[in-house]
Amino acid sequence: MIVCAGEIESFSFATPIGIGLVNSAINLSRIAIMTPPEFIIFIGTAGSYGKHNIFDIVESRTASNIEHSFLLNSAYTPIDNVISTADDVSHETIVNSSNYITTDSEISKKYLDKNIYLENMEFYSVMAVAKEFSIPVGGIFCVTNYCNENAHRDFLANRIKAMKILEEYLKNRGVIK
Repeated sequence: MIVCAGEIESFSFATPIGIGLVNSAINLSRIAIMTPPEFIIFIGTAGSYGKHNIFDIVESRTASNIEHSFLLNSAYTPIDNVISTADDVSHETIVNSSNYITTDSEISKKYLDKNIYLENMEFYSVMAVAKEFSIPVGGIFCVTNYCNENAHRDFLANRIKAMKILEEYLKNRGVIK
């Protein structure tokens, strides 16, 4: 099953699950209970903390849920904030998820220091739901912006082209027809 956030990031061949951590978790859980898929592929756009370039395609099976306050040593969490289905996490691109988009390039550097290279609002919750229901999962992303002061503007400017690149990539890989 191919899923996406929806709204301005909708694909004709993907089921929308909602924007952000909460909506995507609720809606994907509902799907997993009612009609459990054999495999989940989450597709969408992502912001780069600096390692990946605009319009790069990145596949991942590892997500984190780290907030800026953790990087600034002003918070801690008792939860396991990294989920992976990868055989070798050291070679994985970790995609961070938060309900907030990073607009500070200095914070982006702190994510890079932790080997976290992309951000997407939904991927961590998709990974968490898939883990809970024992469903194999992965994500495929097209980079639309860097995580800096121009993040939103660049996302809006590049979103449509990124979605077309992503769709073409999925066709070339035989994921969709």
